[in-house]
Amino acid sequence: MFFELIGTILAGVAAALLVWAINRALKGRLPSWLMPVAAGGAMLLATITSEYGWFARTQASLPAGFIVAETVEDKQFYRPWTYAKPFVSRFVAVDQAGAKTHPAHPKQRIVDLVFYGRWTRTAKIPVLFDCAAGNRADLVDGVEFDDDGAVADADWRPMATDAPVLLAACASA
Repeated sequence: MFFELIGTILAGVAAALLVWAINRALKGRLPSWLMPVAAGGAMLLATITSEYGWFARTQASLPAGFIVAETVEDKQFYRPWTYAKPFVSRFVAVDQAGAKTHPAHPKQRIVDLVFYGRWTRTAKIPVLFDCAAGNRADLVDGVEFDDDGAVADADWRPMATDAPVLLAACASA
């Protein structure tokens, strides 16, 4: 966030210096309001570019085996350009490479769901998916497994069969 602020300020300074240099070359023929307008426009453009590029940059830096399952696009009134094209503000990635199964329950998988947000901390939550029944259970502290690998006190929640997170978690099950 700090580097984005510095980049935005530098974009404004660069635009103002460019207008100042052009005005100097033209011997002061440009209107006096053009320099602050150019600086503000460059800063706004740098901010918009950073917002719309965040998802692609973050997705490109994901470790091998991470699959983006769902994205959330935002529209905000104080960012009117988002009504024309919403930007991805957060997404969920499934760690397929780290999936775990038990031989007694081959259709159940434990995968890590990683929640990324534009201005939030990354959260990683282990989740148990029953790929055959289309259910999920969040694995929280204190969950115990039976001797045969079943979860004794799972809080199963039904999911739609076409839920992107379920499909990504059960892709190779």
